Amino acid sequence: MIRNFIIKRNMHLLTKFKHVISSFLLLFSGSSYAQDHTFGSWAGWFNNVKFSAKWGLNNDIQFRAGTNWGENSMLLIRPGINYYVSPKQTVAAGYAATLVTNELPATGKRLTEHRLWQQYIITGKLGRTVLQHRFRLEQRFLMRPKETAFAQRARYFIRGMMPIGTSSGDTFTQGMFIALQNELFFNIQNKAALNGHFFDQNRAYAAVGHRFSPRYDLEIGYMNQFLLRNEVMPNMFTHIAQIAFYTRW
Repeated sequence: MIRNFIIKRNMHLLTKFKHVISSFLLLFSGSSYAQDHTFGSWAGWFNNVKFSAKWGLNNDIQFRAGTNWGENSMLLIRPGINYYVSPKQTVAAGYAATLVTNELPATGKRLTEHRLWQQYIITGKLGRTVLQHRFRLEQRFLMRPKETAFAQRARYFIRGMMPIGTSSGDTFTQGMFIALQNELFFNIQNKAALNGHFFDQNRAYAAVGHRFSPRYDLEIGYMNQFLLRNEVMPNMFTHIAQIAFYTRW
């Protein structure tokens, strides 16, 4: 009896999982009829400072642009405060701003945005691969020509970093590594002011990097950003070359 219950329960969960996957496949296949492809280049500095067993600071500064660094460019500044729940769990909160750094044409859509954000990070290890899960909530203030729109967004980020040529028992302090990550974005409040959908975008990323010391990493990679738009505008695929510098003090 218990065995039959477990089998039925597993079949029910498997069916629900198939429905979720099918929904995502329909979303992307249905959107493929109207889509644009663009190219971009991003550079970022990601920093963490730990000044006690429980408290620290984090910040990242990113410059994002099109194929031409002087065209369609934007500066992202995101400082925050860390609280270390345990060696593998961190909660943080902070402020972020995206600032336009070049003159836009009359039809330009990119505007200044201010955000408050909160996040929870879990780190772990699977063999040689270091895994990070990040759950982030954002309160967005979109500065538009005639109004300021407020919306909330949830994000889920997973990243795996695998050293090259290091055994599973070694501490990775220097050398080459491979990084893979993906991040999902969801509009959870006032989606009508955005694309009108619960799902907002996805960012898939692959990179190769070098750890110079326990404090410094440099990586270069490729990001594919999919933006789900409304019925008027075509969906967007952006192919992005990224260089990132990580510091830990």
